[in-house]
Amino acid sequence: MSTGVDGHEAVDLPAASLFAAVVGQPRAVASLRAAARRPVHAYLLHGPAGSGTRSAARAFAAALLCPRGGCGACATCQRVLAGNHTDFVEVERTGASVDVETARRVVAQAQRRPREGGRQVLVVADVHLAALAVPALLKTVEEPPEGTVFVLIADSVPESLTTLASRCVRVPFDPVPDQAVARWLEDAGVDPATAVAVARRAGGNLDRARLLATDPGFAARQEQWRTVRSRLDGTGSAAVRAADALLAAVDESLGPLRRRHEEEVQLAAERAERAGERSVPGRRELEDRHRREQRRWRTDELRAGLAELAGAERERLARGDPRAVAAVDRIASAAAALTRNPNEALLLEALLAALSDLDA
Repeated sequence: MSTGVDGHEAVDLPAASLFAAVVGQPRAVASLRAAARRPVHAYLLHGPAGSGTRSAARAFAAALLCPRGGCGACATCQRVLAGNHTDFVEVERTGASVDVETARRVVAQAQRRPREGGRQVLVVADVHLAALAVPALLKTVEEPPEGTVFVLIADSVPESLTTLASRCVRVPFDPVPDQAVARWLEDAGVDPATAVAVARRAGGNLDRARLLATDPGFAARQEQWRTVRSRLDGTGSAAVRAADALLAAVDESLGPLRRRHEEEVQLAAERAERAGERSVPGRRELEDRHRREQRRWRTDELRAGLAELAGAERERLARGDPRAVAAVDRIASAAAALTRNPNEALLLEALLAALSDLDA
């Protein structure tokens, strides 16, 4: 037993009772459950997209606000997990980065007194994109008002975030292991063979895995990448046609994500109508987030496709084709170039032309 919010006796329950949505992160969950017993002023949950940092932040916030220290069943826990508790605030960026204006909003929110208990939890997302806002956040995160706990979320910890990170307890998250992703999908009713294939393609990202599992074109796109070399004949025109086909497949892969975005816009519109609003509050921010997510999806899909292509080349190498070594190197270079936001068509055309030259 330990002491929860407002001096209530906390109950040590199985992690699954509150952290059920956090998959394949036993060390991070154990750290957060231990931290909830005697919390400090600030935590930094960092790991790649889809690794569970956001779900973990909500579960941790529920444990911090729950009168029983994180029972997972009470109204407080359920409201926090649903995102509608008055002492639980999630702050999202409204543009390409966490800007100074957003940081000032966070600082102002931190000064507010908790309304229902002795503590409030502020979750700030995407702080790896807060380089310009760090000075505005630093003092408040380091010494927040009594009763305020910060939970910062970042995909990574770049040098610009080092000072802010040093003021927090860091909780690292790894990409979710393929086996854990596959089990999670099977538990949700996905066919085992599909679950394994999707897990391998998802790159440890549960959000991506969830959408890929509902995509009827997933298997065909995998095969398209793996067999693209067979459609190259040494000419530039063949490389262009093959690149165009692959990019068209990338566009098609956005279908499930776009449908989810449409549903989110529809739900926001319905909430606004029920509230008597003439327009949807925060619509621009919602649409900006959707554009960012679609951009990230395209990049992830290209990276995953290149991984399929590299896998096919490694199979050629195993069969004794020495040209596959150079092919794998060229594919790795193309994948690395995706971080620089290149022209996708030119990148793929150049890669496929280079691969075609290897067979000449």
